[in-house]
Amino acid sequence: MESNHLDNWLAAYGLAWERSDAQAFAALFTPDVHYHWTPFEEARVGRDAVAQAFEAAVVRQRDIRFAASVLSRGDPGGIAHWQCSFRRAGADYTVRLDGMLMVEFADSGLCRIFREWWHSDEGVLAIPGSVERKASTSAD
Repeated sequence: MESNHLDNWLAAYGLAWERSDAQAFAALFTPDVHYHWTPFEEARVGRDAVAQAFEAAVVRQRDIRFAASVLSRGDPGGIAHWQCSFRRAGADYTVRLDGMLMVEFADSGLCRIFREWWHSDEGVLAIPGSVERKASTSAD
């Protein structure tokens, strides 16, 4: 597999998310993918399960922005740090996500095992003693 495969895969992953394109998103994975959304949930197995989870997640996301940087490359995958922001539909604020992901690719170049660990600032106002977040403006 070429050395920039992970970079290209992450770019396609981010573009599919920014476009809320479940089919393009699911096409990045093998038909029997094991997609671990968090370490505490059962893996979503197969493209259909990934597409359904993706559609449910992005239905209320607007103005999505995604960025990632590769931390480690290996054969057959790697590790990346990613960040995403979006406006929550029906709300006047921007949600920020920050996470890590680990991917393992099949010989086809598609992801066959996906694990991620991420956190959102969406609930930060509900935490006693947290720093208050100002409401987003159109400049976000």
